[in-house]
Amino acid sequence: QVQLVESGGGLVQAGGSLRLSCAASGSIFSINAMGWYRRAPGKQRELVAAITSADSTNYANSVKGRFTISRDNAKSTVYLQMNSLKPEDTAVYYCNADINTRLAMHGDYWGQGTQVTVSS
Repeated sequence: QVQLVESGGGLVQAGGSLRLSCAASGSIFSINAMGWYRRAPGKQRELVAAITSADSTNYANSVKGRFTISRDNAKSTVYLQMNSLKPEDTAVYYCNADINTRLAMHGDYWGQGTQVTVSS
């Protein structure tokens, strides 16, 4: 059993910052790529940022230069530092991880989501 637990969402004014965290726990052997997605009201889910096990990163054009993804492998945790937030960043943010379990299984796991609301 593997769980991803997110934290750090909330309400912030435009121009402010938030830091999201996502900790993986359970029967984990190794974690490959980790990432953050978001779903805004009335829109499809989109990739925000991703990071590989080699720390290679990828960002949506809309967040480049404002958001930074990082990971702490010792803690099985991925972070998303969000600066210069805009009202259009308002969404539910979901953590995602590609995990190899101790039972030699491989799967794509999701967190429960955390709300980020940016007021204008």
